[in-house]
Amino acid sequence: MLTAVTAQSASTATIVLPVGVRDLLPRDLPACTWSGSATHLRQVERALARAAAGEVDYLAVCTPVDLPVAIGGVDYGVSGGAGTLWQLAVLPALQSRGLGTLLIGAAEQRIAGRGLSRAELAVEEDNPRARALYERLGYVAYGRAPDGWDVEGPDGVLRRHETMCVLMRKDL
Repeated sequence: MLTAVTAQSASTATIVLPVGVRDLLPRDLPACTWSGSATHLRQVERALARAAAGEVDYLAVCTPVDLPVAIGGVDYGVSGGAGTLWQLAVLPALQSRGLGTLLIGAAEQRIAGRGLSRAELAVEEDNPRARALYERLGYVAYGRAPDGWDVEGPDGVLRRHETMCVLMRKDL
């Protein structure tokens, strides 16, 4: 599937870029440093091992030269009857250009392709921009839950990030 992404540069030029969605591959990880720290990329690498085992799908939106500009996963083991979207990220310079919408749509197709009728996700309460996207795409809040994960600081030290998330779902 191809779509066009329009971006504005500092000089207000318009760039139209065709993109496609495919499975993220281990060879893509060096090109995904924009998505997070080395610790995050090791987590993505572990997710790719789970993808090879059929437990998750991990997708990439790629440019014509096959560089990932958006990535994210679907975990089928979190919630019965649903696929759970997680680790969704878009290259910061290309945010708000439709890439997240394209990625989520492809993830929803994967979920439906497994015969599941619901997609779920968790979004941090202090991330209204992401929540607005999910609501625009038809996700509805149904609860709250604490979450946490390790974050690698610029000094290489791991710290625990604790947060409260809004749980959202969408019937497919």
